[in-house]
Amino acid sequence: MSNRNPFLIDLEGAPGIDPGSAAPPPEDLPEGRAMQMALRAGRTRLPLWARLGWSALAGFVTLVASVAAWDFVTDLVARNLILGYLAIGLLGFILLSGLVIAMREWAGFRRLRRIDHLRQKATEARDTEDLAGARNTLAALTSLYASRPEMRWPSERLGETAPDQMDASGLLDLAEATLMAPLDAEARREVEAAARQVALLTAMIPLALVDVLAALLTNLRMIRRIAEIYGGRTGTLGNIRLMRGVIAHLIATGAVAVGEDMLGSVASGSMLSKLSRRFGEGVVNGALTARLGIAAMDICRPLPFSTLPRPRTGTVMSRAVSGLFDKA
Repeated sequence: MSNRNPFLIDLEGAPGIDPGSAAPPPEDLPEGRAMQMALRAGRTRLPLWARLGWSALAGFVTLVASVAAWDFVTDLVARNLILGYLAIGLLGFILLSGLVIAMREWAGFRRLRRIDHLRQKATEARDTEDLAGARNTLAALTSLYASRPEMRWPSERLGETAPDQMDASGLLDLAEATLMAPLDAEARREVEAAARQVALLTAMIPLALVDVLAALLTNLRMIRRIAEIYGGRTGTLGNIRLMRGVIAHLIATGAVAVGEDMLGSVASGSMLSKLSRRFGEGVVNGALTARLGIAAMDICRPLPFSTLPRPRTGTVMSRAVSGLFDKA
């Protein structure tokens, strides 16, 4: 039988190890400059007088353009009736297009408010153990996803198993595990793809402001896709408003700074920056994108995370970077 007792080897004359002689940690760690600038641009809010001034300028320009267009059309009708009617038809088509765009933006804001209302009602029903409120939330969720073919089977399964639940928390947990699981997986894939794309763009684009613009556009597209996945499809203005809400959520939760779930990404970025400074910056920018995407899932999800685990930045980044190397 072998001896498993520990033993000590004394090396005579071996030099002592001084912790003070260790090299200091590097000071130029990658900080994700492109994403930091994109986040600052997304949360910038103009003062009241600046907003009033820009609104007045926009109104004045619109008034001048409208009067000039009307004078042009009336003069053209007086000079040539056919061309005048053609101009009136084109102007009417422009106004109709603007009305359709405005209606789409209004519908997008309505969908966002509907998601916010559902999440608030679910939270209140869970806190107060209101079974009737939980059932109303369940009915609203089923109605929200009734027109989506990929959600037909989860909705039917939820309808079969929901009557067995006799308390609000159990009913909401069942709804989250049944309805949110496939949507969370799809949203997580979108976050991973956006983090991978931002990391790659930051590493490949050497221009300072171009990578910021690329990161901003990628994150806007990611947030819009996450909203569509959870049923809150938005327009352009709704997407900007949603991104401001996501950034405000990040600031309120203190998630803009480097936290425990991003230490691995920062460490990976510092090691990779020894080989390529741009690639190290790309890893940290991708981690910030992943954190922004997870915050977007919190905002766009009609049910808050309770039963299902909330995605972590490190896990998302490990899958995103592994996908990047697989594609390479």
